[in-house]
Amino acid sequence: MTNATANAAEPLRVAVAGAGGRMGRMLIDAVLASGDCRLSGALDIAGSPVLGQDASALSTVAAGQPTGVPVTADLARGLAGAQVLIDFTRPEGTLAHLAACRERGVRAVIGTTGFTPEQKAAIGAHAQRLAVVLAPNMSIGVNVMLCLVHDAARMLGEAYDLEVTEIHHKHKVDAPSGTALALGEALARARGVALADAGVLARHGHTGERRAGSIGFAALRGGDIVGDHTVLYCGPGERLEITHRSASRANYAEGALRAARFVAARPSGLYGMADVLGLG
Repeated sequence: MTNATANAAEPLRVAVAGAGGRMGRMLIDAVLASGDCRLSGALDIAGSPVLGQDASALSTVAAGQPTGVPVTADLARGLAGAQVLIDFTRPEGTLAHLAACRERGVRAVIGTTGFTPEQKAAIGAHAQRLAVVLAPNMSIGVNVMLCLVHDAARMLGEAYDLEVTEIHHKHKVDAPSGTALALGEALARARGVALADAGVLARHGHTGERRAGSIGFAALRGGDIVGDHTVLYCGPGERLEITHRSASRANYAEGALRAARFVAARPSGLYGMADVLGLG
């Protein structure tokens, strides 16, 4: 029996990566506020100013009550006793964490974005020996949106041009966002094409007319915007828009906890939020 084997009578033991970041703090809050999860570890990068602090110092819900969980850069220490790791960090860090999870039998929930095709393949290889939920967006609303945009593209047909716009805070490092690309993948599936062939990720200079059947993207950055995504269906004489706006990262954290509960009871494999939410 591994340390990832859950006892239904006990809280789910969850470790959080990127504990000192905004999303990491939100995840710590969500775990501490839940009635069925317990914070077992808090990881951050070497040199982080929060290393050594009790995780309660990063929480708005701990009310100064120590958790007994110090923030550490030591993977062995941070994963000790964990059943699930929730990771919203950077691709290189996530892959290192995932390798450590595989060694220790700790299941993983990954909300990191910006993976290359090779890095995604590496995650798939780990998932042959480990249960992993990988999703560019853990929001329940966004994952319902993915279903809606697919169905709308299928029903509207080829006469409608497809465009995806996204807006994020100025600190986001990848573009288009992982969620925008997931929306593009849903649109491409509805059209029976590959996003690699149909996607237009940027426009500049004299581009000529819009290529028929293409799926366009626009990425905006500024301020502290958590994340807005819109899919536009531009047809003859009308335009349909499907939009999701995030006002807080709390919805991502709650979705990540749902994914953690799901993956804790699953065999090895690569899962998405559609599996978690039963969206088919």
